[in-house]
Amino acid sequence: MKLKQSFWSDVLSVLISVLAQGNAITNPQAILRYALPIDNEPIRKVQDAIEDISNHLRGKRWPPIAKDVKTASFVLTVRSDQIIEGVPSDRQPQAESILESVKTEISELQEAVKNKDKEQVWLTRRAILDNIGKIEALMVEGFPFDVPAEYANLPQLKGRATVKIETTKGDLMVVVDGYNAPINGGNFVDLVKRGFYDGLPFIDLEDSFAIQTGNPPGKEEGFIDPETGEYRSIPIEVLVRGEEVPIYGATLEEMGIYLPDLVLPFNAYGAVALARPSLDPNGGSSQFFFFKFDSELTPPGFNLMDGRYSVFGYLVDGKQTLAELTKKDKIISAEVVDGLDNLVQPKNG
Repeated sequence: MKLKQSFWSDVLSVLISVLAQGNAITNPQAILRYALPIDNEPIRKVQDAIEDISNHLRGKRWPPIAKDVKTASFVLTVRSDQIIEGVPSDRQPQAESILESVKTEISELQEAVKNKDKEQVWLTRRAILDNIGKIEALMVEGFPFDVPAEYANLPQLKGRATVKIETTKGDLMVVVDGYNAPINGGNFVDLVKRGFYDGLPFIDLEDSFAIQTGNPPGKEEGFIDPETGEYRSIPIEVLVRGEEVPIYGATLEEMGIYLPDLVLPFNAYGAVALARPSLDPNGGSSQFFFFKFDSELTPPGFNLMDGRYSVFGYLVDGKQTLAELTKKDKIISAEVVDGLDNLVQPKNG
């Protein structure tokens, strides 16, 4: 099911011509933090302020950086109780401990900003955001929605999982987001668990802004379920921010939804998405691709890919390895290194 080269040419031309839509988030870790299904305004306000530092740090614009740090410090001072109240009671002691670390790190960040120590600001900012992400993860309770019953025969990922992919160029680490793409994510994690991807080659796509894999040897173009003997079809699955449930079965363009604000967008280098035949939104199976096009050349924000293909995860480590992969390379092995307990198999499986 190698996607048609002519389609990718069309994608490329549109990507280059589309105007940037605001200050899009291109960091995969930040996208994953904002994608967590939580509703706690104080912790998001702290996160917003610390995330915003990156918009000013490269240009060494110290006054707005100092303002961001001041905002985060103020919220932590007056609204810490509301942050902790957003965590289930049995996890609150853990959250309190992490929050104390954040407060200490904020003080260190203030000192680094005062000294205009750019490198230390980067390092401390990263540590703060890592801890904020841990607190936000502790806030998640249960699964945010019911997957439509028509997909009950497919594996589902009710949470997140981390997959390590060893390639002939090096390792790739991928976080699979089942909170927002449980079917696409569940299918991928299930196939990794089965060893399906071990030994499979990569496919170069036109202009090197994506690389695909997952095509098994032989005449089949996807996974044949040994229980049923049938091709496992996986639907497109796209969650628009503000909606409760993803859209299934049709592209957003077919639904008349344009310039969508997606929870899992194609903003980040290394976005992982389900490949499919160009005319069948529900014809995906085992093949997936990494979005490689440079965000500095691709207008960040809404582009032709959003809503036409479903992202189910992001590369969080191995960017240089991904950049070097070609059709001469292959996957040596893939394994789920965390979150396998979030995989829910269908009752008939």
